[in-house]
Amino acid sequence: MSKKIVSMNINGKKVEEAVEPRTLLVHFLREKLNLTGAHIGCETSHCGACTVDIDGESVKSCTCFAVQCEGSDIVTVEGLAQGGVLHAVQEGFYQEHGLQCGFCTPGMLTRAYRFLKDNPDPTEEEIRIGMSGNLCRCTGYQNIVKAVQYAAKKLREDAQKPVTA
Repeated sequence: MSKKIVSMNINGKKVEEAVEPRTLLVHFLREKLNLTGAHIGCETSHCGACTVDIDGESVKSCTCFAVQCEGSDIVTVEGLAQGGVLHAVQEGFYQEHGLQCGFCTPGMLTRAYRFLKDNPDPTEEEIRIGMSGNLCRCTGYQNIVKAVQYAAKKLREDAQKPVTA
């Protein structure tokens, strides 16, 4: 099978790689780019462990081919922290104990990242619905909800802080 050159921005960096047209994005990220945060859970789009952000949408990376992402802006869990500082969703999961085994956590974090960009002041019910495409087999979800609430509050507070030079 002939390879195709794909070009995309991943976590703010331009990437150009040759891939087979049948290569799933999750395999491209993990095997070609060594971005192993997106986990391969079910490969049927049920669990959400492979969730990434593509052009402002949460996408399960096991459901799309790398070639479909030509020209896209992609954020993976590795791109959330900036300059060694945790993103608010990462801090929230840490502070509120929003994980146990950690397998679902990268997908949960990237979904929470997009969810809070789209809904910065969600109710508990909206969080539960917004995160419902990502499954956790360990936690019971209460601390995940608390983690997203924590992150939402922190992001709102940070947005109100004056910018200093």
